[in-house]
Amino acid sequence: MTGTLAGKVAIVTGAARGIGRSEALALAAEGCHVVINDLVSAPDQTETAESAVAEIVAAGGTAEVNHDDISDWAGAGRLVAQAVAVDGHLDILVCNAGNLRDRTLVKMSEEEWDAVIKVHLKGHFAPLHFAAEHWRDRSRAGEAVDARVITTSSEAGLYGHFGQVNYSTAKAGIVSMTLVAARELAQFGVKANSICPRARTAMTAGVVPDMDVKVDGIDDWDPLAIGTAATFLAGPHADDITGQVFVVHGATITRLAVWAPLTEVRGTSAWTVESLAAAKDQLAGSEGFALEEFDVLMNRSPA
Repeated sequence: MTGTLAGKVAIVTGAARGIGRSEALALAAEGCHVVINDLVSAPDQTETAESAVAEIVAAGGTAEVNHDDISDWAGAGRLVAQAVAVDGHLDILVCNAGNLRDRTLVKMSEEEWDAVIKVHLKGHFAPLHFAAEHWRDRSRAGEAVDARVITTSSEAGLYGHFGQVNYSTAKAGIVSMTLVAARELAQFGVKANSICPRARTAMTAGVVPDMDVKVDGIDDWDPLAIGTAATFLAGPHADDITGQVFVVHGATITRLAVWAPLTEVRGTSAWTVESLAAAKDQLAGSEGFALEEFDVLMNRSPA
């Protein structure tokens, strides 16, 4: 199969269904060989890593299955080694695997916290670590490396979502991890960006209302849009894009400024409690200190 990614090898984690599957299919459609990573499926699960590979092959592409646990250090190493063994190189790492254990702060158990942090944060870091080693070694050997990392964050990580302290914390960490990767790996020819998806998946089913409503004939909750965005970031048209965070929602893509300054006040001497209190209104600015509702933030039009 020919395309903008012909000859490239990619890993997509959590790729049996939902967003990961759409990313894998889109990458394969551009000629990329895709390693479909997902844990062994439940007996009643119809969408599996094997069925994703079969769909790609039926369309004329190439792909293979990997069932390693990406939150396990050795498993992540095996996954990257499998991809490198295809043709001696790994070019694209798409970290998508995730889970939910929603609970409020006062009700969340240690096990629920650990389960989400492990899959999202360590499940991003461990494959990225081994991929980075591979790219560093190739670069130091004099090879020209052109590699991409695409992580999966969430607006919950940027704004904080009620009942998701574990998930929101992990997703915020993924943004920071992506920015660090963009800075550290640039010397080896690697670009790293993050996508905050809004899509209809098993994780969002029943959580967001009106996900089947089309606007101007466009299904804004179709996970296919995430696959298209990831494939764009993985390809030659995104050669100059790194260290960026994008919200992808159907036909709308928003580039975010992470933790942009809102107001700034400088005192005439070292601050005291009293002088800070006197400057409070200046620090508040026109928007004040009210905590905005998460739904309002999600539905706000880009400036």
